[in-house]
Amino acid sequence: MPMPRLLLTLTLVLGLQCACATPEFQATPMTLNDSVGIGQAYQGIRLLGVLRLNDASINGLRPCGLSGLAWDQDAGLLYAISDKGALFHLRPEFDGQGYLTGLQRVAAYPLRDPLDQPVQGSFNDSEGLAIRNGDNGTPGDAELLISFEVKPRLVRYTPTGLWKGEERLPAPLRDLRNYDDSNHALEAVTIDPRWGILTGTETPLRNHPEGQIRLFRQNGQFWNYPLSSAPNSALVAMEALPDGGLLMLERAFVAPLQPLIISLRRVTLPSGETAAPLPVTDVAVFDSTQGWLLDNFEGMTRYRGQQFFMISDDNCKPWQSTLLVQFELLPGG
Repeated sequence: MPMPRLLLTLTLVLGLQCACATPEFQATPMTLNDSVGIGQAYQGIRLLGVLRLNDASINGLRPCGLSGLAWDQDAGLLYAISDKGALFHLRPEFDGQGYLTGLQRVAAYPLRDPLDQPVQGSFNDSEGLAIRNGDNGTPGDAELLISFEVKPRLVRYTPTGLWKGEERLPAPLRDLRNYDDSNHALEAVTIDPRWGILTGTETPLRNHPEGQIRLFRQNGQFWNYPLSSAPNSALVAMEALPDGGLLMLERAFVAPLQPLIISLRRVTLPSGETAAPLPVTDVAVFDSTQGWLLDNFEGMTRYRGQQFFMISDDNCKPWQSTLLVQFELLPGG
């Protein structure tokens, strides 16, 4: 969408200013809705904090286009990946009530390939993020699992971005021709204690039922997950829950002047494969036409207990925002 002339002028002016002085990293507290404040409940969640992040560089890497999150309890770090192949270490700050109030930048690293070179071009579109050994009481042994679009793959990394090897994808996900678009590949990935690595495509594979995607195990077993009825809803993140369920994050975007709808939904996987669509429960649905200040939410991770973080991907565009949200699932949510 073309930028309005005034916005373009302001962007150019700010760009000239940034050439003269390196901007500082900022995380500014804000609200998403004038009627739902921090600490208040909305549908099946309670909002615990919202920050707007700027994209001041960290170790020479811009923290923009953030599309995946993972919490390392042992290190006290929030990892974030950008769709430009960069990995960021962030440290959340909380007040006495446990509400998110700030964020410290700690470090940033480029993701590397098997030859120890930064991933580039069509290989750098990192989207989904999961973590192993992030809460086992042994700091320093965490391993990150990152899913990619354009060149669909699952790759294991150290927390400093070093390549450790690839995980084998189920056969339907290895062939790019099975996706409806190269930019609608592997957004969502999680590691479930019972099922292992689970991944799902952003939109249905070619020749598959509209509005329904498959959640795959590595062995090829899958379940049919029905997307929200919101127009163009897509699966962008999922997180395994302690009770055996999955928390799903969907984003429904049609056009800049149309409603943006973000859905948090819950599903429990049956013990065996079934062709029937899974039963899904809406936890919270955010609609931009109902007073919600939203952006392109794509990343999510469990923090502690029933608390989570989610983050928006600003696509590195000045007219979008990177929003980090802390929320809590309510009982029964």
